[in-house]
Amino acid sequence: MLYGLNNFTKKILPKRLFYRSLLIVAAPIILLQIIITIVFFDSLWIKANKGMTRSLVSEILTLYNVYENPDMEQKKIIVNLYNQNFDFVIAYKPNELFPKRIPERWYSPMDRSLRRELKTAFGSSYWFDTTAYKEVVDLRIKYGNGILQIFFPKHKISPSSARIFALWITLPGLLLIMIAIVFLKNQTRPIVNLAKAAEKFGKGEFIKEFRPSGAKEIRQAAYEFDKMRKRITIHLNQRSEMLSGISHDLRTPLTRLKLQLALLNQKDLSKKMGDDIEEMERMLNEYLEFSRNQKSENTETVNIGDLVADVIKKYDKKKINVYCEDNIKINMRQNSIKRCLINLIDNGLSYGKKIEIFTKKTIKDIIILIDDDGPGIPKQEYANVMKPFYRIDKSRGQNKSGVGLGLSIANDIIRSHGGSISLEKSPLNGLRVKISLPL
Repeated sequence: MLYGLNNFTKKILPKRLFYRSLLIVAAPIILLQIIITIVFFDSLWIKANKGMTRSLVSEILTLYNVYENPDMEQKKIIVNLYNQNFDFVIAYKPNELFPKRIPERWYSPMDRSLRRELKTAFGSSYWFDTTAYKEVVDLRIKYGNGILQIFFPKHKISPSSARIFALWITLPGLLLIMIAIVFLKNQTRPIVNLAKAAEKFGKGEFIKEFRPSGAKEIRQAAYEFDKMRKRITIHLNQRSEMLSGISHDLRTPLTRLKLQLALLNQKDLSKKMGDDIEEMERMLNEYLEFSRNQKSENTETVNIGDLVADVIKKYDKKKINVYCEDNIKINMRQNSIKRCLINLIDNGLSYGKKIEIFTKKTIKDIIILIDDDGPGIPKQEYANVMKPFYRIDKSRGQNKSGVGLGLSIANDIIRSHGGSISLEKSPLNGLRVKISLPL
């Protein structure tokens, strides 16, 4: 039961730090205001309203009894005193009936209190309206063949302190919450900036400038992240430069070997060794291309449909069918993604005759599907073919133009963007490569 309650609490609580912090600050203020308001209305306002209403009805009952006195001169004097000293406007209207009964305002404490006291004093022989006039109440009481109409101020039965109290209890609370929002924004902004910087770095985007700010603990975390980012960036640059340098330096001895092989009289041996040297050259070219695209490339917003259309220009369009959703844009390193798609398309066309490319947008990701009609890859080999230089010895392992780096490079590029790449069986009975890039 406690586990289920804990899960329910997690579901209804805000997910972001700012709103959770605001809830911690605002909830006690609102709860305190509610408690004070309930205590005030129950202990002060309602009791004061009840006492004032009872006193007013007693005055009206006294006036009603005066009207029953046959001495007209004395009656007139007392009515004038009521009009003068109690702010009453009294009029007797003979042969007149009560107006149409209006719906009871059960939610109004003033109406409820007045109705209760009048019912005790006059039974059901009364009618009143507190909404027709802004400052006065219209009260009518059955008297003889007519009615006794009395106008009296609302402040006689409604304490004016209620509005002042509502104003003072609301405005300071709202002011405190607004101040809390400003301070919480300033406190959570450094954490949000740190999270955005980490997200960008995880996607392989270049972070131009990152300034730690905020509280001491947040600054410390930001400084450590910045140091880690710089160390990783230096390591990646060194790796790319090392691969580029090794690949470039190996070209010179390979060229000399090709010249020496050309002078050999044993043509069969020369051809076999020449094929090995060409394979090594293809491998070095792939290394150089990969390191060139990965090194210090800035990110930019790119339309996926335009990118795919640009990539397939070099291929026979009859072999490639493209199905792209309109206006899908994402921030990426354009040349790297082009290199990835070219590798995957080349791989598919090496083993099949037809390629289909699909793009679609989900809530959090952009999906790119590349299907071919080749012989496919056994399911148990899906993880292995992502490894560098790995080549299976079955249907897809006889590609003479490859060195086993295509899928590995594509996987590295997608993962550097914070995405993922997976393999599955294609509807064309070949291989499907599924690329997922976060928005």
